[in-house]
Amino acid sequence: MPANSLPSKIGVIIFPGFHLLDYAGPLDALNILSADHPLTLCTIAATLDPVPTQNSLQDKQGSQFSQSIVPTHTFDNAPDDLEVLLLPGGIGSRGPESDKWMKPQVEYLKRLDLSGKGSIKWVLTVCTGSEILARTGLLDGRRATTNKRAFGDVKAKHPNVEWVAKARWVVDGNIWTSSGISAGIDVTFAWIAEVFGEETAQYVADRSEYERNVDAGNDRYAERWGTV
Repeated sequence: MPANSLPSKIGVIIFPGFHLLDYAGPLDALNILSADHPLTLCTIAATLDPVPTQNSLQDKQGSQFSQSIVPTHTFDNAPDDLEVLLLPGGIGSRGPESDKWMKPQVEYLKRLDLSGKGSIKWVLTVCTGSEILARTGLLDGRRATTNKRAFGDVKAKHPNVEWVAKARWVVDGNIWTSSGISAGIDVTFAWIAEVFGEETAQYVADRSEYERNVDAGNDRYAERWGTV
């Protein structure tokens, strides 16, 4: 891709109970990339209050082990010229009350043009971020994957999506979905390779001292968690 057409504006949506590595893993790779390519990050949430990772499972154990991220924008004032949108997952997006908790996120996603024809050219999801995206109907009829421990529940909830059980990540048009948690790092490097070039992707991985998974169709955690 010509340098003058490379994407520079990246948005990430977070919510209470998001998984930290879903957010921080991809962004660490992009942080390193931004030393050589101009990038702007927008972290978007319902309000500008710090968004905690604390979730219901920790609450049940009496744990207080949360990290918080301060958003840069809300759903009401987020930039309208984002080129890449990243959707982390997490325990906060699941559970019996998740439809209520996630309503602002889903409504915001529905307002966006995620077809690839508007300003947003790519959508990347990590873990159950794909389940959040599926609530908009955008994944109906498309191939996608998600967290392998949650795979059965996600598939049952969204039967019109062609969920790929074994995949580490799946690319369907401009939508890149990845498996659980650390797979978000692998899909980010795959996306960097596609858009910025393989040499750049490997350079960033080497700077991170990260051993990339490069086989999109093979996620060993599918066997570990009984998905296949």
